[in-house]
Amino acid sequence: MKPFRVAIEGNVGSGKSTLIKYFQTFKEVEANPEPIEMWRDVDGYNLLELNYLDPKRWNFAFQHNLQLSRLKLQSKVTDKKIQMFERSLQNNRYCFVEMAHDSGTLSGPEYSVMCQWYEFIERNVDIGLDLIVYLRSSPNTVFKRMQRRNRPEERNMKLEYLEKLHKYYEKWLMKDDQSYLPCSLLVLEVNKDLSDQELTGIYKMYEDQILGKKATS
Repeated sequence: MKPFRVAIEGNVGSGKSTLIKYFQTFKEVEANPEPIEMWRDVDGYNLLELNYLDPKRWNFAFQHNLQLSRLKLQSKVTDKKIQMFERSLQNNRYCFVEMAHDSGTLSGPEYSVMCQWYEFIERNVDIGLDLIVYLRSSPNTVFKRMQRRNRPEERNMKLEYLEKLHKYYEKWLMKDDQSYLPCSLLVLEVNKDLSDQELTGIYKMYEDQILGKKATS
């Protein structure tokens, strides 16, 4: 039986990791945090750090590695009823790749290669989603959260980057006509500067919808 697939989406620092940690305790859930270690060690190279330091030079390589790592997670076989992913291949294609191309860190030919790879994957591999959960928060709020957690690769990240990413998330997920989306969408407003405990309270409130036990309105 095919599992119920859920992608947890949102800006840096929006609470995705906290949500994944909450639901990974459920026996029916296979939780898949972002495969950060796969980006930090590509035959000894930290592509995540290189991309932050010099995106114009390294973004194409990073996007390839990112797409491969997400494909491995999103196409694997499981005996669990629910698969949960921290971000998705769909997000990478319609949010990060678009943003990189528009900002000039992906050239025209590089952008075309990434799009063709995604189209091939979509046609030939089952990467379908059943629900997207969008943790919606302002760039200023997530910037404060990001500074508090102090991940090494994020120390040089500017508010401007988070503002751009927010814009592309909104463009991807918050159109008036959502019939183009590949699955149902659940938007959780987490714009206040919430603690992990407060975030967990919100996730518990929407637990049945996130687990596919209740239809998303």
